[in-house]
Amino acid sequence: MDIVSSIIQLFVAAVLIFFISGRLIGSQVSLIKRIMSVVISVAFTTFVFWYTYLRGSDYYDQGIVSNVVNSATLLWLGSMLLISMLLYLFFELFDPIELNENGTPVGRRSYIKTLITYWKRQKRLRVVVGIAVKNGVTRTMKYARAREDERELAKALRDTLEQCGGVFIKFGQVLSTRKELLSPIFIEELEKLQQHVKPLSDQQVDQIIVENFGADTSNIFSYISKIPLASASIGQVHKAVLKETNEPVVVKLLRPEVKNIMHEDLSILMEFASWITSKSQWAENLGFYDLAKGFSLALSEEIDFNIEARNMEQVAMIVKRGSIDVKVPKVYAEYSNENVIVMEYIKGKSVTVANGLFTDLQIDRHQFAQSLLYTFLEQTLISGIFHADPHPGNIYIEENSGRVAILDYGAVGRLAAHQQDGLKYFLVGIHQNDAALVVDGISQLVENAEEINRQEMEQAISQILLKINYVSSVPTDELMYSIFSVVREFGLHFYPAVNVVLRAIVTLDGTLSIICPGFGIFSEVKDFSNDYLKSSLLKPFKKPIETKQFIEEELALLLPNLRKLPRRLDQLFKKAESGKIILHHDIFSDKANSMFVTQLFSRFVLLFVGITFGIISVALLAISQFIHNAYAVYLNTAAYLGLFLCAILLVRLSIQAIRDMKRTK
Repeated sequence: MDIVSSIIQLFVAAVLIFFISGRLIGSQVSLIKRIMSVVISVAFTTFVFWYTYLRGSDYYDQGIVSNVVNSATLLWLGSMLLISMLLYLFFELFDPIELNENGTPVGRRSYIKTLITYWKRQKRLRVVVGIAVKNGVTRTMKYARAREDERELAKALRDTLEQCGGVFIKFGQVLSTRKELLSPIFIEELEKLQQHVKPLSDQQVDQIIVENFGADTSNIFSYISKIPLASASIGQVHKAVLKETNEPVVVKLLRPEVKNIMHEDLSILMEFASWITSKSQWAENLGFYDLAKGFSLALSEEIDFNIEARNMEQVAMIVKRGSIDVKVPKVYAEYSNENVIVMEYIKGKSVTVANGLFTDLQIDRHQFAQSLLYTFLEQTLISGIFHADPHPGNIYIEENSGRVAILDYGAVGRLAAHQQDGLKYFLVGIHQNDAALVVDGISQLVENAEEINRQEMEQAISQILLKINYVSSVPTDELMYSIFSVVREFGLHFYPAVNVVLRAIVTLDGTLSIICPGFGIFSEVKDFSNDYLKSSLLKPFKKPIETKQFIEEELALLLPNLRKLPRRLDQLFKKAESGKIILHHDIFSDKANSMFVTQLFSRFVLLFVGITFGIISVALLAISQFIHNAYAVYLNTAAYLGLFLCAILLVRLSIQAIRDMKRTK
């Protein structure tokens, strides 16, 4: 009976500790972690309590009331509470789940699955780091100064990415296009990376169609080629004919295993990039971690074909409103989802193998290249939504019309209005050899523009522009690399979207050189800007109806404020005459600032109270050592209670600090 009674009392104590610890820890806690913390705490403290005190005592012979008020029982319960909170702190510290800005968990998973995933991830990371060390990446990074050392580092990095396979190879391939960031030595080595992907089998193709449409392929397509038009690490493309309309289409299928592989390896890549950055000043200056982060974000979008379909529709609408006749494939939304996308089949050839078409259709190469550049500039500088991967394989000549056709919209960039202006100044400034204009552009393209030392940066940019002055042609990638080097030396960081567009410009320049050797991209940008300004000035005369509608809309928004203007001016003058105008700036007027200061102050108060309890309690313990009467017991009790409260407050603050570090930005 004593055992049953003890178990019941122990269960009641555990439930009590569970609810009290939950209140002290705060809201948004994991139920599994709380239960594990309480169970381990109760089991541990009960064993220690039994072994040190209960064993051989008459504790069980006393009544429940006597047991509850017993000082040993209170110490036992307090230890349970404190240890359960410390265990929760431990679990929170090693929990990889992020919190959003409100502090709520993002993508909560079971703790057991989290531990298994964490163990697998660490095992894979150890393998990746081992490969990097074996190939001498960290050693060569420390001495990458001379050209020979740079070559050795490039080879070591290429070997590491190649041996790690999967996402790492694709990351290396993307890096090989960053000619504005990496030196020609790195580009040459990384371009050797090849990813050999086995095509999907006929059964896999049929299975993907069935899983995504709930029907056999014959119910949707009257014909689908089993031989893929192209096969890559993310998807595979097949030619087909729609059964309902008899239209030729292209069917792009997402590889079934790609999502799991991408999610697992992308997290490893980020940890690998963080590790390399911590080991090398070269990698830190290059922004290696930011490159990996940008790659991860872009790849996460590429494995969702709903995003690609939306990208294609947006660009098609932009092209339709623009002045350049360019072909964008139509998307069949009713047959498309996150794993399959069905789009119009473009009959034509890539510009890399289209010499015959240029001749047969008598296409002017310069005009064709100009059309491609102008449509890119319209997308980038006017709409802000642009095709971010214009490499030669994505640029086709349509056989029937000879038009530019742009394929593959997995990568689409977006620029804000001030970034569009900055890019315009940047490109025109290079053409005009105007260092001040280039710096004006850079100041709108970087995140930390306030750190620009304008005089020194203009001098550095001037030196670069002088090197290309009076020269017939300078490779765009070499010029951009020089300017990027200056930007990095000044500790500036481009916005992620700006990195995307500058990379796209370098890629586009290579494509334009294939189409029309000697094509001057910067002079054409200036001509485009001039034409755009002229058309903007002449638009009211060419399109009077649209101009009239625009003016009416603007006046509808402006007139209510104009009517209030005389009254507000009168009030302003009266206040000025009476000396009541006060300039006031309050950081608490911003909600985010107010919340930050309030939270900081409240935590400081808790920390101050906790430390005060600790200091007072230690002082009481010291004083009690010199008192030899009954009052010493009360002092000791108060001191231990104060230390207990101090520990509770500090643990609570530690848990909150860990959560703050996990909050997503």
